[in-house]
Amino acid sequence: MLDTSVSFLTEQDMAELIQFRHELHRHPEISGEEHETAQRVVSFLASLNPDRVVTALGKTGVAAVFAGNEPGPTILFRCELDALPIAETGSPPYASRVPGKGHMCGHDGHMAILAALARGLARKQPARGKVILLFQPAEETGAGALAVLEDPLFAEVRPSMSFSLHNSPGHALGFAALTDGPVNCASRGIRIRLTGRTAHASTPGSGKSPMLAMTRLMPGLARMSEAGIRNEKGLNRDFAMITVTHATLGEPTFGVAPGSAEVWATLRTLIDARMEALSSSVETLAREIAAEEGLAVQIDYHDIFPHCENSPEATDHLRRAVEDEGIPHGPGTLPMLASEDFGRFRSTGPTAMLFLGAGTECPALHSPDYDFPDVLIGVGATIFMRVARNILG
Repeated sequence: MLDTSVSFLTEQDMAELIQFRHELHRHPEISGEEHETAQRVVSFLASLNPDRVVTALGKTGVAAVFAGNEPGPTILFRCELDALPIAETGSPPYASRVPGKGHMCGHDGHMAILAALARGLARKQPARGKVILLFQPAEETGAGALAVLEDPLFAEVRPSMSFSLHNSPGHALGFAALTDGPVNCASRGIRIRLTGRTAHASTPGSGKSPMLAMTRLMPGLARMSEAGIRNEKGLNRDFAMITVTHATLGEPTFGVAPGSAEVWATLRTLIDARMEALSSSVETLAREIAAEEGLAVQIDYHDIFPHCENSPEATDHLRRAVEDEGIPHGPGTLPMLASEDFGRFRSTGPTAMLFLGAGTECPALHSPDYDFPDVLIGVGATIFMRVARNILG
């Protein structure tokens, strides 16, 4: 049975943290719009008197600093502020009050975990060094981590090691999926615009339709998506996946032969180097087809996620923490096909992320009926606090 007690928190603390999570759940804000969510975080932190609170980090991010009395390393724990543009279909009493938006990925729960950690650190500061609690914006679009890292304010809270977690439906409740090496795939959205010349539907030959190019391009992309993504060791390190997500041709009318088309797709690989090769191959295919069909082509990228890599050093700290706390752990189904912008924090030093089981019957992430299990607040906070104490005392 899952132990939900937390040594550094009272039952009243836990009740208030659950209430905090539910309040966040009621008021979801999508990537780049998390102003009220950030303010709720700042309000929660106010009574805890961190040594410093940095706001507007990467636009809406918040960082709380808890410093020890002696010099030492700076470690960062990161969660996410943003929700999704998904209408909630579940009916908890704290259901989303914002039409078409919901915390269908559990970022409300991740914020509650860091809020729990803040409450514990407020009562007993680290002996040395600093703990940074980062509430990061815009994870869902891949823009948030980069915005934080490029913000001049980040220099004031730059860590020597960074940690994160994500809840994981499909793993047993409270199980910590953990391994070193790649744990989240690289991905990016590609938009391919094909431009010819419109014409009257009665004289299509006087124009240049991208219809044939479009019908060649989409099957061509599908053929580049390789079979054998998984093998007996997990994800094939060299796999490539291409998912066509949107396509449009001309305008919804009967009188005009189309002169433009767009194809959108998501490219996915296990590691960044493979992504560069895949992107180059897709661009070559699109340009060759466009040239053969006498069309102009424009290519751009969106929602760019580097792969997320757990360094051995940081992973060992998480592994020691879950073992110290008696939390079951193992590699589970890692690496995940999904992407995570926490991978960008590799530029600051060693990083590691674990995946906390949300239950084998829990709806999948991004499902409209998903809801973060409140029992994981204490489990996640316990792991992170143990990491902080083991490193900083």
